[in-house]
Amino acid sequence: MTDRFRLTIGQLNATVGDLAGNARIARKAWAEAREAGADMLALPEMFITGYQTQDLVLKPAFTEQAIAALTGLAQDCADGPALGIGGPWREGDGLYNAYHVFRGGKPVARVLKHRLPYKQLFDELRLFDSGPISGPYPIGPVRIGSPICEDAWYPDVAETLEETGAQILIVPNGSPYHRDKLDLRMGHMVGRVVETGLPLVYVNMVGGQDDQIYDGASFVLNPGGRKVVQLPPFAETLAHVDFTRTDHGWRAEPGPMAPQPDAWEQDYHAMMLGLRDYLRKSGFRKVVLGMSGGIDSALVATIASDAIGPDNVRCVMLPSEYTSQASLDDAADCARRLGARLDTVQIEPARAAVAQALAHLMQGTDPDTTEENIQSRLRGVMLMAISNKFDEMLLTTGNKSEIAVGYATIYGDMAGGYNPIKDLYKTRVFETCRWRNENHRDWMMGARAQVIPPRIISKPPSAELRPDQTDQDSLPPYEVLDAILEGLIERDLGRADLVAQGFDAATVQQVERLLFVSEWKRYQAAPGPRITTRAFWLDRRYPLVNRWRDQG
Repeated sequence: MTDRFRLTIGQLNATVGDLAGNARIARKAWAEAREAGADMLALPEMFITGYQTQDLVLKPAFTEQAIAALTGLAQDCADGPALGIGGPWREGDGLYNAYHVFRGGKPVARVLKHRLPYKQLFDELRLFDSGPISGPYPIGPVRIGSPICEDAWYPDVAETLEETGAQILIVPNGSPYHRDKLDLRMGHMVGRVVETGLPLVYVNMVGGQDDQIYDGASFVLNPGGRKVVQLPPFAETLAHVDFTRTDHGWRAEPGPMAPQPDAWEQDYHAMMLGLRDYLRKSGFRKVVLGMSGGIDSALVATIASDAIGPDNVRCVMLPSEYTSQASLDDAADCARRLGARLDTVQIEPARAAVAQALAHLMQGTDPDTTEENIQSRLRGVMLMAISNKFDEMLLTTGNKSEIAVGYATIYGDMAGGYNPIKDLYKTRVFETCRWRNENHRDWMMGARAQVIPPRIISKPPSAELRPDQTDQDSLPPYEVLDAILEGLIERDLGRADLVAQGFDAATVQQVERLLFVSEWKRYQAAPGPRITTRAFWLDRRYPLVNRWRDQG
């Protein structure tokens, strides 16, 4: 009787729709598993198609080609370890999220996902049919059960697998990141291990896909919930896990235990990886952004420099008559510290031309936000021209607080293809800048230095669209604004709840009104990495026209 089983787990980065590319990644991982003497390679959920596919998976031609890619991959990987890989499956009128297990070029098992997530950012209940609870499948000396992602968040699937003879649970996942997600996953998986008495292998995808970031952080638990393997977050990793048969069943031997960084580092890594993968998977190698001398654009330029290297980052200063010398100096200082290019484009001649063109219509009116927004929109025109001419993706720089209350100009500073700080409140922008100035990691391509000038962090934020303007002229202090927004957005609190916490009733009413009336802007906003559980568009979806207001 064989008393050992070697499993290779592939915490790898798939691209949605790149069937051939994802198959190449799988073949390479399988070859390394074979070289290491593995009995099986386990890859994440829906790996052949990438995840999430959204409605792409409903297209019959796509699904057929994905299944054909799986068949070809199985034949290529016939002489060696078994291969477990996620992908779609059609059976009659049903479309399933499946886990395909091949050995010797033929299917050993096809597990169909039973529990289909439909909350937060998931739409699987709309896309797929629910499959029956599958039994375990044999690989060498072991009977393996594979609850697919959501199937392992509840007891029924794992308990059925244990009752029908499973000896090890391998859980393939496409589990997206949000702050403190690993603790949440761990709690559920420990529950499954305690309930079944079986060791559990959690294999998660890694990489960015649109707004979603998959953080990997795969792990292995032995009965009792003891963690014996922990892979790093946000990094492609291939790990070999050895199991030994004991008098009490199969047990995983201790393996790599990568440290898990704190929330500040993980959020930063998620934003950086999200940008890096969005560019790579979209075919862009360079970026351009408006560099105002303020804290948001400084942080976006820093994230971009860390993601793709400062040589690939173009910062553009677009001063008007209201731009202070301090802002010009701070923008230049930040670009110099980063090692990024800084260009200057004057918008005053264009602003004067627009004012002259509109003069006969504007005659007799007083200047207001209309004239302010013209400045912002001219900057958007200039930046988009640079983006088009030099094939550089334009990054937007609005933080979650500004996007929440509409303190951003549609077709102006909201113009662009991606926003790395879209899900980061302003107060966290300040702290993230301080964190980055104090920390550098090997996965960053930017400078090992204090890259964001301290004055940018300490000065009052301003759009500089009129004389002596600051953000707090129009908004509550950011520590107050963010606390109210977190209550309204992250926790769905009512006005009465926030007033009971001590917030001024009129201020809460003002913030709620701004939040609701800005929905149409967010509908047209650039995508950006999700790092909270209530990211705009993915988690929080409101009607564009909404006349309800909380009367509490």
